[in-house]
Amino acid sequence: MHPPTSPTGHANDCIARTLAHAVECADKPRHQIAREVGMHRETLLRVLRGERPIGLDEAARILAACGASPRATIVLALTGQEDLACEWMRTEMGEFLEEFISALPAHLERTLGRRVEDVRPRWANGTSQLVARMLAKHIDDFLGRDIAMSLGR
Repeated sequence: MHPPTSPTGHANDCIARTLAHAVECADKPRHQIAREVGMHRETLLRVLRGERPIGLDEAARILAACGASPRATIVLALTGQEDLACEWMRTEMGEFLEEFISALPAHLERTLGRRVEDVRPRWANGTSQLVARMLAKHIDDFLGRDIAMSLGR
């Protein structure tokens, strides 16, 4: 019987699986990725197998060398969304999420100001649904304008 996995061990396993997928799908060989990251290829293999702990900075460098969106991929993997992390890591959705994660704190701070103290954690799920609906509507509006412009020609 194995001892229970610590939260740190579980996080390392999630990141290792996500990195293994990124390296497997990369358009370059492992030895080149290891060289670009400044890591021996055997060390990279141990990281990908989850045999060696990996820091977030190293994980981000590996993902970047594989052409993935590092922050978005790591956040998704660490929050239990490994499938989406792997699916979106090299897509425009991954790039969108990368920019969104980077820009959101500053916009919240600027827009809410001192009211940031009034925000409640229980609002997070509903707010994320609202943002997703707003984004879907924006896409629909944008596509509608494109179609109208095409028909007007």
